[in-house]
Parts: sequence; C-alpha cells; structure tokens
Amino acid sequence: MHFLKLILRNALRHRLRTGLTVLGLVVAILAFGLLRTVVDAWYSGAEGASAARLVTRNAISLVFPLPVSYRERIRRMEGVTAISYANWFGGVYVTPKNFFPQFAVDAKTYFDLYPEYVIPPAEMKAFVIDRKGCVIGRKLANTYGFKVGDALPLRGTIYPGTWNFTVRAIYDGAQASTDTSQLFFHWDYLNETMKKAGARKTDWVGVYVIEISDPDNAAQISTEVDAMFRNSLAETLTETEKAFQLGFVSMTEAIVVAIRIVSFLVIFIILAVMANTMAMTARERIAEYATLKALGFGPAFLAGLIYGESLAIALAGAVLGIALTFPVAHGFSKQVGTLFPVFGVSPETIWMQAAAAAAVGVAAAALPAFRAARVPIVEGLRSMG
Repeated sequence: MHFLKLILRNALRHRLRTGLTVLGLVVAILAFGLLRTVVDAWYSGAEGASAARLVTRNAISLVFPLPVSYRERIRRMEGVTAISYANWFGGVYVTPKNFFPQFAVDAKTYFDLYPEYVIPPAEMKAFVIDRKGCVIGRKLANTYGFKVGDALPLRGTIYPGTWNFTVRAIYDGAQASTDTSQLFFHWDYLNETMKKAGARKTDWVGVYVIEISDPDNAAQISTEVDAMFRNSLAETLTETEKAFQLGFVSMTEAIVVAIRIVSFLVIFIILAVMANTMAMTARERIAEYATLKALGFGPAFLAGLIYGESLAIALAGAVLGIALTFPVAHGFSKQVGTLFPVFGVSPETIWMQAAAAAAVGVAAAALPAFRAARVPIVEGLRSMG
C-alpha cells in the first residue's frame, strides 16, 4: 500500500508534465481506437457474411449482367436449397453525397435468404404487393428521417429518369453487425420499366445469391455452377459471400494498409513522448535513488518505482482514451451517415488499446529503470546540492 502511495505521489509531483503526458496518451489511444474501428468497418460486410450463401456474377466483371434464365438451371443443382437475384441500381437521393446501397431484388425470394434482416410481417406483405414499394434499413431510416409510407425519389444514373418509391417496410438487424443502410425494391418494376422504355438489355440481373445445404460443399458447388455456363455468352464466377465482399475491400486495400500504418505510428509517437517524460523524471531523481540505495533499498525497488509511475500514467491515459472512443465513434458514425454501414467499437479494439497503453508504459520505463538501478551511490549523491 505504501509502495502504491509512493508511486502516485511521484506521478503527481510535476502535475503539469504528468497532465500533458496523460493528455497526449488520451489523444493517441483515442486516435488508435478510432482508426482501428474504421478498419473493422471496412471489413464488416465480409465478417457478417454467411458461409451457406454463394454469389454468382459475370466472370468478366461485376459491371456485366447475367441472363435471368440462369436461375432455374442453378436451382435444379444438387446441394442448392434456394436462389434469388439482385441488381445494383446506383440512384441518387437529392445529392450525390447522400450515398447508400440500392438493389433491385426478387421480392418473393430474396429476403428468405437473409434471415438477419428482420422485417415485420405486415410491412413485408405491404412491400410485396406494391410494385413501387421499397424496403430500407433502420440506419438508413434514422439517417434521413424516413418512415413507413414516405415517398422516396431516386434519380437514376445507370437507369435514367426519376424513380419514385414508397417506403413500405423498415428492417432491423438480427445482430449489431448486420448492415441496415440498404434499400431494396422490386426487380420486376425495374425490368418492366426498362422494357417500356425500349432498352436493349432486359431480363438481366447483376448477381445470383445461392443458398446451399452444406457450407463444406461451397467450393464444389461453385465449380459446378461455373462449369455449367462455361463457353456461354455470359460465363460466371461463383464464390462464397465472404470472398465476394472481400473483393470489394481489395479494391481499396492500399487505403486500409495506410490506415493501419498510421494507427501504429500514432502509438510509436506517443511512446517517444512518454519515454522522454520518464527519462527527464529519472534524471531529476538521481540523488533520491542514490539515497534510497544508501538506505538499503535494492535495484528492484527503484525499478519498480519507475515502472509503476510509467504504468500509472499509461493507465490513466488508457482509461480516458478508451472511455472517449465510444462517444467519438458514435459522433463520427453520425457524420459519415451510411458510408460505413456498421461502425462500432469492438471488444478486440478495446483490448488492443489497453495493450498498446501497457506496452508504452513498460517500454518508456525500461531505460530509465535500468539506469536508476545501476547508478553508483557516490555518483548519485554527488549530484545533490
């Protein structure tokens, strides 16, 4: 107990220096946690993917569609329990900065493949019977203030014109990691409208979503699906839903790597600041350490004082930094809207913040503790006066 009191008094001896060091640690731990949360958000789609779902797209690129006639051929394959399809829409709500994913889907089958989208039965029924109805996620509704029954116009980019939808259902996520920032509407409405407009490519879809009975057979079924359409006008590439999502992440891999590097660079910088603080503290107390040695206190006791003080400062910075990460992340999530569908501080991030703070505390005290433990009594006492 007396040892802990001594550590606390040492830490508070130069309150301004300690306060500024703690403030620097808070900023560093907060920045580290926020950057790690951004990285987690980048991979949220892949982490929330189901092992029992496959995605089939055009083998050339996702830009090229697939014939809707493929659906029945895939459905009859062994191991396939359900199939649906979706088509990227790419509309603009008011201004281009209001970005959120929009998909034209088969209303009768699509949501059966996604049990993580929780939709009230009455709202789902209203969506199915309204050709111009749409389903939106809770986060999307909260971001723009949409309610069931509201009109939701989109200006088409890929599909020209103004498309007027009515919000018929709002879905919640079964888990915190479920993406609730999307909009879904009837593929039939899109297809029929394009036919009336005289568009050449109708009866085409962007991707097929396939549910399989055994995730262990994912590779085999993927190979069989692609073999079925080999040498056709629209060859396919089938992969697990997680691999499909990671394909999008790989397009921005350089950004993710840069964010990771910056997050660790922040910790390295605060380590340098912390090490400088502890070195100054140890130099100022050389005479005190020599006196303690003369009184019979061993090197381990002196090293313990320095390590204890360093860890106490690091702990204070870590606690405040971690505590501030949650409200700052929440505020950041509101500012970016639906750019990051899932943006929350994970337990792994908290542990990494705590571990980083502890590592800084230990590393910053290592050299000062070594020097204090080895300082000769006579040399140390000579610095008094």
